[in-house]
Amino acid sequence: MPAATTSNLSHHQAFHMEAMSIGDSKFYDDDGRLKRTGSVWTASSHIITAVIGSGVLSLAWAIAQLGWIAGPAVMILFSMVTLYTSSLLSQCYRSGDSVSGKRNYTYMDAVRSILGGVSVKLCGMFQYLNLIGIVVGYTIAASISMMAIKKSNCFHNSGDKGPCHESSSQYIMIFGIIEIFLSQIPDFDQIWWLSTVAAIMSFTYSIIGLSLGIAKVAERGTFKGSLMGIISVGTVSETQKIWRTSQALGDIAFAYSYAVVLIEIQDTLKSPPCEAKTMKKATKLSIAVTTTFYMLCGCMGYAAFGDAAPGNLLTGFGFYNPYWLVDIANAAIVIHLVGAYQVFAQPIFAFVEKWAAQRWPNINRDFKVPIPGLPAYKLSPFRLTWRTVFVMLTTVTSMMLPFFNDIVGVIGAMGFWPLTVFFPVMMYIKQKNIAKWSIKWITLHIFSIACLMVSLIAAVGSLAGVLLDLKKYKPFQSNY
Repeated sequence: MPAATTSNLSHHQAFHMEAMSIGDSKFYDDDGRLKRTGSVWTASSHIITAVIGSGVLSLAWAIAQLGWIAGPAVMILFSMVTLYTSSLLSQCYRSGDSVSGKRNYTYMDAVRSILGGVSVKLCGMFQYLNLIGIVVGYTIAASISMMAIKKSNCFHNSGDKGPCHESSSQYIMIFGIIEIFLSQIPDFDQIWWLSTVAAIMSFTYSIIGLSLGIAKVAERGTFKGSLMGIISVGTVSETQKIWRTSQALGDIAFAYSYAVVLIEIQDTLKSPPCEAKTMKKATKLSIAVTTTFYMLCGCMGYAAFGDAAPGNLLTGFGFYNPYWLVDIANAAIVIHLVGAYQVFAQPIFAFVEKWAAQRWPNINRDFKVPIPGLPAYKLSPFRLTWRTVFVMLTTVTSMMLPFFNDIVGVIGAMGFWPLTVFFPVMMYIKQKNIAKWSIKWITLHIFSIACLMVSLIAAVGSLAGVLLDLKKYKPFQSNY
């Protein structure tokens, strides 16, 4: 064999071996990163952790504002919108070809590679403000549940007649300290176990809330509520009825807010099969499970309390007894929200650390810290400092604005249209090269505009609620 031929063959073999080591390796994916191991079940647990959060607790109140007809109908409508737009978004994980195209690791990466331009800045603003809002909302919800355990025991000891007032500030601080430690987990792929535990907890408190509602209805033998929702409770005026109905839309929208982390969750999936196919299955499963729970919890809560349904089903003290079961439910809420906080905070951490690494290449350098009996922990001084500061800021913000229902409504309304509807629709149109003014193009835009109108109505109602609360609130002195 001639030397040149031998040389060419050796070069070809070397190239083939290199391609094999990157593309077909047992340890690395096609982008050179460690092999992803996620499945339908792990993705579903991530989604359920993200979706079934504090949102489920306000659904009885939301249905009370809308009534037996509109309440369930709106909930099903939001679930269908979320399912559809999630399907569109899952097809944007890879740019171009859905099997071999370039991977987009985050929601922002997808917008940057598919839409580009000013869309990237707008998306970044909406996404990270929404994520910050969600973790603040979860901090408030967790603190209220911790406080509810203390109050539940107080009511039990005083025979339901004691004042039992508590401040939420100390509980917000406790939750913040826990999150400082957990926020040192380096990245999303390493918190699958936290999501699994959190998903189990979400089922636990949802089932308890549902069971208590069923028991209360069975005890009384009748369903409370009306077809059109709250007509008059105390001094609720016609204007307040409008604000509350609008806010209820925001609360339900918040209950389905996970589009901002869908791409990050999809980036944990193994392939083959194609990540988009796996994600669609996970989304269908997760939305079916969460909507069933939402319908049961929301409707049974409304059936149990009618127009007087509390803003937070398990902490508004619609239920006093059995107090130990209410305590278990609230403990499960806290454990769930500890995990959910990380699911929504990790994309923020990743974005800032990626930006910092581009600006200062050595800033994310790790130092190995030996741990007896465990692998060495890679400590990054920058990660430790910045993530701690972030958690502290969200903790202080939660102490300043501890209005669970109103904050939930504002976050849901402001994040729903741009992140769950607008950007997924626009990326899908660009990705699939849908012709301008075609029937599909027009239909998708009408769908997007309709969702925008709903979001605007919800935002106005929720902001009105926040302004009303601010009139009677003293910072850092919230009592429940």
